[in-house]
Amino acid sequence: MEKQPLLSDQGEVPKYTFPGQQHHDAQNAGANAGPGQPEAVRPSAPPSATMDTVPGYEGIGAGGGDLPPPYPGDVPVQMPTPQPLEAPWQIPSISESVAQEAFIKYASSKCCYSTKPAKEMVFTDLQAHNTFRYRLETFTESRSTNWDSEPYNGQVADAYCGVAPKPWDIPVTTPALFKDNTKALKVPFTSSVKGCHTCLGLGLTACRHCVSSGWIQCSGCQGSGTRFSSDRCITCSGRGRVRCSYCSGRGSHQCKTCSGKGKLLCFIKLTVKWKNNVKEYAVDTRSGFPMDQIFSVSGEKVFSDTHPLVSPIRGFPADKINEASENSVREHFAQFSSSCRIMQQRQTIELVPITRVHYIWKENANFFFVYGNEHKVYTDDYPATCCCTLL
Repeated sequence: MEKQPLLSDQGEVPKYTFPGQQHHDAQNAGANAGPGQPEAVRPSAPPSATMDTVPGYEGIGAGGGDLPPPYPGDVPVQMPTPQPLEAPWQIPSISESVAQEAFIKYASSKCCYSTKPAKEMVFTDLQAHNTFRYRLETFTESRSTNWDSEPYNGQVADAYCGVAPKPWDIPVTTPALFKDNTKALKVPFTSSVKGCHTCLGLGLTACRHCVSSGWIQCSGCQGSGTRFSSDRCITCSGRGRVRCSYCSGRGSHQCKTCSGKGKLLCFIKLTVKWKNNVKEYAVDTRSGFPMDQIFSVSGEKVFSDTHPLVSPIRGFPADKINEASENSVREHFAQFSSSCRIMQQRQTIELVPITRVHYIWKENANFFFVYGNEHKVYTDDYPATCCCTLL
């Protein structure tokens, strides 16, 4: 049974409340949660109204927010290098031995599939349904600021020692391109020392389980002091209360926000996020193959173009790819140019192999697909499954 605080009849154990602590009970409710109990979310810094005014950072709060990048001016758009139209972009269908090996591997990976159809099937036809897959990657950088804090242990407080640089003027090394990453750093000349907003500078927070008294109601006798008729409770020796196990009877905990220091180094934190935004499109060959599966495999790269800003592909033999490139480039520029800094763009075209394999097993005709360089298998009607398999 959950232990309840003993709110009355405290006897020789008077309750003590820290000055002003009652105004912060809701804020600190989860600060000292016991095992298995979630902690409440506390602000990462004192209220923004109590923070210093930093030119260029007026009005920011603890939540922060993305900042639009400065206008980049006229950025030269690079035209992609055209590919020769006579390029032999064809991949023949796979051999029967490769198809059978892939089908056996597929059946073996399913606990309720028999491998007999894959081993005993008779091939009737192998059809190549290769398709082009287009991908546009837009690598962006976004920046946001918010007030943050850390326990004060003598760090340098540099507020008013210089002019804080604007968020987009702070030099930050760009990590590897086309890979998501995040980096946080203090904005120079914004750090100052403040009293801890969680414990009001005391370094301690009240234990919510015993309401700062150091005692809680005895769970053995529910606070009555007796058990079974009029026998004295041996758990609490008849007192009806026991020492609080969450705070060891102290009635308080070390403040987690300031680590018991009572002071915080408050500063403006700059968060820089790099994200690789991807848009893909594949030409449907109308072979019956589900096109959503095509994005999980690799193919043969036939075209690649990387620039700060790419231009739509034109003149590619597959008109659907030209159209997909036109729409994707326009969409990404409209979506990201006003809210992020576009660092680099890359567009590629791959020829993904797809073979539709027709076969007969036990006089029944059927088919499956082998696709991608990985030779993955797709089929929605495997002929030998047990009754526990849901198709």
